[in-house]
Amino acid sequence: MPLKQPINQGTIDPTSPVPKYSQLRELLLGLMEEARLPVDAPIPSERELCQRYGLSRMTVRQAVDHLVSEGRLYRVPGKGTFVARPKIDMPLRLVSFTEDMQARGMMPGARELDRRTVLAGAHLARAFGLDSGAEVHVVERLRTADAQPMAIERSHIPAALAPGLLERQLADRSLYDVLVNVYGIVFDAGEQTIEAAIADPSDAKLLDIARGSAVLRLEQRSYSGGVCAELVESTYRADRYQLHTALEIPRRGHSNPW
Repeated sequence: MPLKQPINQGTIDPTSPVPKYSQLRELLLGLMEEARLPVDAPIPSERELCQRYGLSRMTVRQAVDHLVSEGRLYRVPGKGTFVARPKIDMPLRLVSFTEDMQARGMMPGARELDRRTVLAGAHLARAFGLDSGAEVHVVERLRTADAQPMAIERSHIPAALAPGLLERQLADRSLYDVLVNVYGIVFDAGEQTIEAAIADPSDAKLLDIARGSAVLRLEQRSYSGGVCAELVESTYRADRYQLHTALEIPRRGHSNPW
């Protein structure tokens, strides 16, 4: 069944340091959000995506594979690729990686992988409430605990909120502390989505795990004064990191729920 909604009109930038499959992933996320595709709606075929964005079949397949592994899409052999059912959110405390590891009695660390400024596509623009094309800082770091790799963090922060951020020393520092002490950004609310996934080859190498290993993918949005000031996409080693949360028992009048 052909897609009825208009396709995202973004383009692939061949000069960008961001891999083409990652750019296409961003465009597909924008397509699903802007067109408000319902569950089980089909996305354009790999052949259509190759023609529209001038990409190889392998690059398109890699981008779609990422979204499938993240649970955002699913494939039906012989029929196509479709929008998957949203997953259930798990509530967690708004806490930085540094604070979390210290609370566990472990020594936190950070090794910088990349820093850059990008133009917000549909997904980031919607998350931050920005105009499409606004500048967003991206900081990618390998987070460690007791010198062992635990997670890869990809932090997105609107450049207007933190000018000059990429010129600062960020290795082995809490980014939250920098945002609070330098830019006066105090987070007072947040939301987080957690999904089970399979590590892609590049992340698996950085995390020192075998290809195809299970990981936890987290997307955290942190707010300051009602404004989303940071979006973090993280990949955690499922074999080394556990998530902890308190479970609330629903009140049923004054009776014992048990």
